[in-house]
Parts: sequence; structure tokens; C-alpha cells
Amino acid sequence: MSIKFVHTNLNAKDWRKLSQFYIEVFDCKPQYPERDLSGEWLEQLTDIKDARIKGIHLILPGYDNGPTLEIFEYDPLIPENQFSINKQGFGHIAFHVDDVEAVVNKLLEHGGKLLGDIIEKDYGEIGYLTAVYAQDPEGNFIEIQNWRT
Repeated sequence: MSIKFVHTNLNAKDWRKLSQFYIEVFDCKPQYPERDLSGEWLEQLTDIKDARIKGIHLILPGYDNGPTLEIFEYDPLIPENQFSINKQGFGHIAFHVDDVEAVVNKLLEHGGKLLGDIIEKDYGEIGYLTAVYAQDPEGNFIEIQNWRT
């Protein structure tokens, strides 16, 4: 049996705006075609009457053809009103970057915000970590990190 990781999904209020954020801040690349999905098959798959999904897959930095970040906008969408870094379920997506501060500045310029402070931690043999938790414009959590030895 063969198993391969293919994508992580973010459900967005505005898929175009959110995907542009990940393209501009984290150098993700669009993988076309854009998706515009509806029909009986989608209702059967999602168990949502009159479901419609629009969105796109973004190729993550460091990869040529996947895995992807799938950003979808559902109609209907049930909004999430409470964000917490320690909520049960998927917590965050992480990006290794050369310069944490530079990416944080880019993130802030594009409507993101910091959750806490940028930390520096010496892990001895493992290496030296610079990291921060942040949120994209829709509140999803992101870890921005740099490991060096």
C-alpha cells in the first residue's frame, strides 16, 4: 500500500484575498486551474445541500508539484468566531524562512498580525531557533521559523 501526503485545506471567507496573502508573503505558487465545484456529487461528498466550492491550490515553497495548500471558499460557509492557538484540531501551518523579521514585516504589511513575540531559543545540539506565531488576515495560525546550527 502506498500513501502520499497531498494537501492541507484552509476554508476562507474570501479565497482570492487569502490565497494572494500566501502568494505574496510566503512565495506560494498557484496551481491552476482554479476550482468552481458544485453538483450532486459534491452534495454527496460533503453532505451539504446546494454546496458550492470555489478556490485554488497553492504549491508550497520549496516544492515543484506539491504538496499544496488548498484554499477553498464554501457556499454556504459556517464562520468561525473563536480562534485559539491551543484549540483541538489542526493548529497551524509552519514555514522555514531565512529571515524571520523580514517575513514578519511582509506579513504585517499584507494584513496579518502577530500572536506573540519573536523568540530566540538555543536548543544545544539541535540548533538555534528563531520563531513567532502569527495569524493570516482571516485568523488562521502560522508559525514562522528559522533553525540554524
